[in-house]
Amino acid sequence: MTRVAAVDCGTNSIRLLVADADPATGELVELDRRMTIVRLGQGVDRTGRLAPDALQRTFAACREYAGIIKEHGAQRLRFVATSASRDAENRDEFVRGVLDILGVEPEVISGDQEAEFSFTGATKELAGRDHLAKPYLVVDIGGGSTEFVVGDDHVRAARSVDIGCVRMTERHLIRDGAVTDPPSEEQIAAMRADIDAALDLAGETVPLREARTLVGLAGSVTTVSAIAQELPEYDSAAIHHSRVSREKVREITDWLLRSTHAERAAVPSMHPGRVDVIGAGALVLLSIMERIGAEEVVVSEHDILDGIAWSVA
Repeated sequence: MTRVAAVDCGTNSIRLLVADADPATGELVELDRRMTIVRLGQGVDRTGRLAPDALQRTFAACREYAGIIKEHGAQRLRFVATSASRDAENRDEFVRGVLDILGVEPEVISGDQEAEFSFTGATKELAGRDHLAKPYLVVDIGGGSTEFVVGDDHVRAARSVDIGCVRMTERHLIRDGAVTDPPSEEQIAAMRADIDAALDLAGETVPLREARTLVGLAGSVTTVSAIAQELPEYDSAAIHHSRVSREKVREITDWLLRSTHAERAAVPSMHPGRVDVIGAGALVLLSIMERIGAEEVVVSEHDILDGIAWSVA
C-alpha cells in the first residue's frame, strides 16, 4: 500500500484525506479526513480577486493540514484547487502561499478534470451494487460550480457550470451587504432561472436524462441528507449511501428558503459555515432532480477527494 494525502481546495471549504491506497485491490483505507470552511471564494464572483482575509483563512488551514500529513508520514501529496482559484486574477498569490506551507504547488484544474476526479471517487465502490443501475449521473455541488458527469465504469461526458451554493447566494440572495433572511419570491425565482439556464448549458454536453442513478456529492447534498434523517449530529456513516426522495428534497428546500438564519443554525447537523448558503445548494439539487426526473438521490461522502487520492496512488 501507498500512504497518500489529498487536498481539495474549493470555493467554500478546504478538505484533507490521508489514506493507504492499494491500486491492485481497489482498497482505500481512510486514516484521516477533515474539512474546514474557509470561504476562499468570498466575493470572487463580484471582484474577480481572492480577498486577503480569505487567503489568510485558507493558509491557516494549510498549516494545520501540513502537521497532520507529517504526523501520518504520507509519502505523496497532491493539492487540487477548483473554482474560486480558477476565476481569480491574483491566483499566483494563492499558489505561492500553498507552496511555502505544504511544499507542493496547487494544481488549478479545469472543470472537466474536477468532474473526472469526482466520478472516480463517487463510483469506485458502487460497482458491486447491482441494484444501482448504470449509467450514473454524478453531480458535485460545490461553492462556485457544479460538476455533471455521466458514465458507466468510465466517464462518458462531463461539464462544469457556475452554479455553486456560494456563487448563487452572492449573486441572488444578498441585499445591502447581507444575506436576505429569508429571501423574497423574486430572489428565489431569479436564482432558479439562473440554475435552469446552467442546466441547459450542461445538457448540451452531458446526456443528463440518460442517467439511471443520480449520485450527489459535497456539503449541500450531505447536509440535505442529514436533515432528512433528522440526525442529532453530522454522522458520515449514516449519510454515506443514504437515499433521499425528490419529494423530501423539495420539502427541505422549501423550508430552508423560508427559514431564518437562526432557524437554520439550530439544525444540529448543520455546519456553521453552511447556514447562509445551504438554501441555494438545496435548490440546485432539487432543480437537477426535477430536470432529469430522478425519484431519489444516492448520497456519497466519497467524492473528488477520494478521486484525487486514487490519482496519487
